[in-house]
Amino acid sequence: MKAGVIGLGAMGAGMAANLARQGLLAAVWNRTYDKAVDFAGRHGVAAAADAPTVAAQCDVIITCVSADADVLEVVDAMLPELGEGKVVVDTSTVSADTAREAARRVAETGARFLDAPVSGGKEGAEKATMVMMVGGDEATLEQVRPVLSAISRSATHMGPSGAGQVTKAVNQIMVAGIIQGVTEGLAFGQAQGLDMDKVIEVLSGGAGGSWLLQHRGPTLVRDSYQPGFKMALHYKDLEICRSMLESMGVALPVVEMTLKQYRPLIEQGYGEEDISALYRGKRAMFENGGNKKGL
Repeated sequence: MKAGVIGLGAMGAGMAANLARQGLLAAVWNRTYDKAVDFAGRHGVAAAADAPTVAAQCDVIITCVSADADVLEVVDAMLPELGEGKVVVDTSTVSADTAREAARRVAETGARFLDAPVSGGKEGAEKATMVMMVGGDEATLEQVRPVLSAISRSATHMGPSGAGQVTKAVNQIMVAGIIQGVTEGLAFGQAQGLDMDKVIEVLSGGAGGSWLLQHRGPTLVRDSYQPGFKMALHYKDLEICRSMLESMGVALPVVEMTLKQYRPLIEQGYGEEDISALYRGKRAMFENGGNKKGL
C-alpha cells in the first residue's frame, strides 16, 4: 500500500517522515514546492509536481492543510486521478460540513474519504503518538489502518462523515479551557515570586496537571513560544466551533473569551507562536498593576 502526503507543515512533515521510515511513503507535495523537494531529498521519496500526481501514484492520500477552502481545492484537483480502491484521509481541522462535502465529491469518483483530524501537536506528529478521530466508512478505516498506525498511537472510528471533525471541535473547546487555566495559574504563581520550575514539576503530578502544563509550562515561563500548535490556527478552529454553536443557539463562555483574548495578540504579530503565548496577556495583567476585568 503506497501512501502520499499533501501539505508539509509542522504536522504534515512529521507524519510524512514516519511513513517514510516505515517504507510506506511514495510521494509528497507542498504548495511551497521547495519544501517538498527538500523533504523528498532527505527521505528518498518523490516530490510530486502537483496534488493530482500524488493521487495518481498513491493508494492512500493524506492531506494536511490549513483551511476549509484548501481542503476542497485539493480534493477538486485530485478528482480526475481518484477512483476505486483509493482513499483520501484528511487530517486537517475544518468544519464537519466541509468534510461531508469533500466526502461526497470523492465518492463520485468511486474513491473513499475519511475525515481524520488529529491531536497531539507537533511532537505527536514527529513521534507518531497522535490520536486520530475518524469520520466515514468504518471498513475503509480498517483498510488503511496499516498506514495510520505508522503515524498515530490510535485511530478511532467516531461515526459517519463529519463525525471526526465534530469530535475535534470538542477537543479544541477543551484545549481552550486548559490553556486559559494553565496560563492564568502560572502567571499568578510567577507574580507571587514562586520558583516556577518547581511549581510545574509539583503540579504536573496533581489534579491540575495536564499535557499543556507539562509540555508548554517550562517554555512559556521562559518567554519562549515555539509553535507546536499555532495560536492563529486555534483561533481559526474556535471560529469553526463558534459557527457550530451559533447554529444551536448557544454561546460558550470559554470559546468567546479565548477568541477575544487571542485577537489582540494575533494583531500584535504573535499568531504564528504557540497557543501558550496567551501567557503574554495573562502576565501583563499582573505587570500592569492588576486588571480586575481581565484581558
